[in-house]
Amino acid sequence: MAPSISLGTSQIAAANILENRELDRAAVEHLSKSGLPYQLVACVLEEADLSRLTLDGWVFADCNVKQANFTGAKLSATLWSSCKGGLSDFTGCDLSESRIEGCDFNNSNFRGTTLTGTQFNRCKLTGANLSEAKTLNLAFNETRLADARLPGLSFRKARLNGLDFQMADLKKCDFRDAVFQDCSLRDANLADCRFEGADLRGADLGGIRLLNAKQFKGATISRDQAGQLLAELGLKIR
Repeated sequence: MAPSISLGTSQIAAANILENRELDRAAVEHLSKSGLPYQLVACVLEEADLSRLTLDGWVFADCNVKQANFTGAKLSATLWSSCKGGLSDFTGCDLSESRIEGCDFNNSNFRGTTLTGTQFNRCKLTGANLSEAKTLNLAFNETRLADARLPGLSFRKARLNGLDFQMADLKKCDFRDAVFQDCSLRDANLADCRFEGADLRGADLGGIRLLNAKQFKGATISRDQAGQLLAELGLKIR
């Protein structure tokens, strides 16, 4: 029996449900010509070329989309739940207003992807590339972003919960007035980042080098964090 999936008002409930199917481009393209959103449950689309297809409003639940090619596809208002999608390619596609929950998209490519209003909840994005993505109102929650490339993204005034940025490329990211809770910035590239007004007390700052202390001006840290940062400069606290 297909799992029950709740959709927002902006998403149309898929009247057409396919379960446990192996689908290639020809099959998905044929389905898309109906103009109706489909709900795919436990389907296999591994290595499928789905580039430039229009799949707005579709639901992907427990699907295997590893190494699938979604380049330039229209995927707005889609829902992704518990999918496996390592090394998948979403370059230049439209994922606006989509929800991605409990998915593993490690080492996937989201370069230049439209992620306006997109939500990632409890996902694995280790090594993912989000360079040049369009990210207005993009939200992450309890998501692993270790080794990910996120240069220039804005997290201004965001509440960041359970995000692992360990060794991530965060160059020129905007964290002004952001609040960190149960997060890690350990060994991340923070070159030219802005942290004015940020509350960093809930972040692991291990390995951070204060090459430019001005970027942390106005940020709030704990006493323990202050001692850790000073230790990185070789200073002894007595």
